[in-house]
Amino acid sequence: MTALLIERKGAIALLTNNDPPRNRMTLELIDELEEGIAQLRDDASIRAIVIKGAGDQHFSVGMNLKQLPEGIQNKGSIDALLDQRLRVLGAIESLPKPVVALIRGYCLGGGLELALACHFRLAATEGAQIGLPELELGTVPAWGGTARLTRCVGRAHALDMILRAKKISGPEALRIGLVNEVCPVDELQARGEALAGELAAMPAVAVAGVLKAVVGAGNAPLEDALAAERKAVHATAGTPDQQEGMMAFLQKRRPVFNKG
Repeated sequence: MTALLIERKGAIALLTNNDPPRNRMTLELIDELEEGIAQLRDDASIRAIVIKGAGDQHFSVGMNLKQLPEGIQNKGSIDALLDQRLRVLGAIESLPKPVVALIRGYCLGGGLELALACHFRLAATEGAQIGLPELELGTVPAWGGTARLTRCVGRAHALDMILRAKKISGPEALRIGLVNEVCPVDELQARGEALAGELAAMPAVAVAGVLKAVVGAGNAPLEDALAAERKAVHATAGTPDQQEGMMAFLQKRRPVFNKG
């Protein structure tokens, strides 16, 4: 069975962790994500991505711990296994096109670390349980969770969640800035696809520049961040989308981008 399902809907790619109902972060999923993300990065027809879990219960409960010995053996060491996961999540975060995670039910451990690598996170108003509970297993988050959660919600909330192995709701995640929006669970996928469609309609070169400046250089020294922003400005100068945006403004109409 394919661990990762990829469905194309116009300019949107819908990625589904196909291990219902728990949607574990299996060895097979990571391998297929690594390949799939590389393909989508180079696919100019795809301008936004949605990531979700199969079925209607959970985003992901995290790693399939029973596969840990096999993973270490296959990769050669625990560090090589972790390096692959960090590489895959880094590839998602550094994509030049926005990625939206749809969180319902459990979003735990490696599942939350996957969601943290996405640029937008939407959560169900009811039923979501979001956390990094690794301390309950006597260990610590290992796929970038400590760093990305801290950058997302700040040190106080990150320590509160990780050191207490807390599982928080969708509304609580919204309150602390962990997710962008919450909505009823039966509307979650439609809302996520609508957001992805809105993002895909934005000028692709400008979107890539913003992501590079905010995600790639957002934590860099101010001088480097400003240089990244200036580079993005130059990249859009004279493009068909930039010309369309200016013309639409002058003509008092909505611009239509990505026509080329």
